Amino acid sequence: MRYQYENVQGINIFYRECGSFDLPTMVLFHGFPSASHMFRDLMPMLEKRFHLIAPDYPGFGQSDSPSRTEFAYTFDHLSAIMDGFLQKKGIEEFYMYVFDYGAPIGFRIAMKHPEAILGIVSQNGNVYEEGLGKNGKRGRNTGAVPPRNCVSNTNPPSPGTP
Repeated sequence: MRYQYENVQGINIFYRECGSFDLPTMVLFHGFPSASHMFRDLMPMLEKRFHLIAPDYPGFGQSDSPSRTEFAYTFDHLSAIMDGFLQKKGIEEFYMYVFDYGAPIGFRIAMKHPEAILGIVSQNGNVYEEGLGKNGKRGRNTGAVPPRNCVSNTNPPSPGTP
């Protein structure tokens, strides 16, 4: 496991990373009130199949915590910072694991860059239009490309389904 920082728009973003860079990337977006620390046991179990990266949002974990007068702690702004983080890391195509508070952040990134999303795993995340906010309908009936593989725990398979 590697522990590092990446500066995005003047904010030091802490992240955990493991797995070979030759493997498909999976970005892990944590919930509230948590941080990338929540993935400390999961990441070693997946590192033989994925290059994993789990950032802490501004104000969470070990990332910088600018004051509320200096930083808008909104999903739109947190998403923009996380998008900038992915851009700085050179991550162009990835799977996304979103948990709780991470869903509105990750889904905003997916709406902005649908071509980059290989698949989505959502655990306890808002996967309905109201949960995505006023821009949630943007991908509907616009020809936006859905992720190639989307898995959500909100619609589990019927009993007996393989």
